[in-house]
Amino acid sequence: MVHNLENHLTPGITLQPDHILVVDDEALIRETVGLALRGEGYRVAVAADGTLALDLLNSLPPQRPDDLPPFDLAVLDLMLPGVSGLDLCRLIRHRNWDIPILILSAKASETDRVVGLEVGADDYLVKPFGMRELVARCRALLRRYRRAKATPKPAALSHGGIVLYLNEYRVTVEGHEVALSPKEFRILELFMQHPNRVWSREELIDKAWGADFMGDRKTVDVHIRWLREKVEADPSNPNHIVTLRGFGYRFG
Repeated sequence: MVHNLENHLTPGITLQPDHILVVDDEALIRETVGLALRGEGYRVAVAADGTLALDLLNSLPPQRPDDLPPFDLAVLDLMLPGVSGLDLCRLIRHRNWDIPILILSAKASETDRVVGLEVGADDYLVKPFGMRELVARCRALLRRYRRAKATPKPAALSHGGIVLYLNEYRVTVEGHEVALSPKEFRILELFMQHPNRVWSREELIDKAWGADFMGDRKTVDVHIRWLREKVEADPSNPNHIVTLRGFGYRFG
């Protein structure tokens, strides 16, 4: 069952609140999360399985030519009937929708977390979880994405055959376009803006995820590995993104 979208605005405020998609096959979790987020003033759409979530994503067309996504944040359970949460995550990233994704899962192993991050999720919350923590993570993700979009940017950065078009959120390597997730794009942007600088994991988390990030430091390593696979000729022997053991990463 997919519930009607609801709009909860504080009297006197005309700005449209953020729109959140919540997908979970457990009715109690689905309804409780939706209620908690609505209580914070967000608009919420909920779906009980991946197929209905896909219908929601497809039935709300982009509202402007630059493909504004239909939601500002997606909260996805991994194990769903029909289309899985991982597949929904892949779809959102394939469409280049620059929105944060929070994965909910009963799977707590490092491997499960890495898989979720590798398909483009921004954060991973293990069930059972506290509702206050979930709301805090959603708020932090939305704040970081809003802050990143508000920062003025030059047209393009280039280095060693890599060209990053900041206003177009597009990257080419030796003239061939490659698809990056929003976090991969942000990390590469930081590297290219500061060639030869050494970045620690903590500094990358602060700049790409925000100081209020509550996830695992291994998130950085996952995104670096995935980024190398897309911009390096030989990811196992990188020329651009170099690891300095005990210090962090350097681009140059």
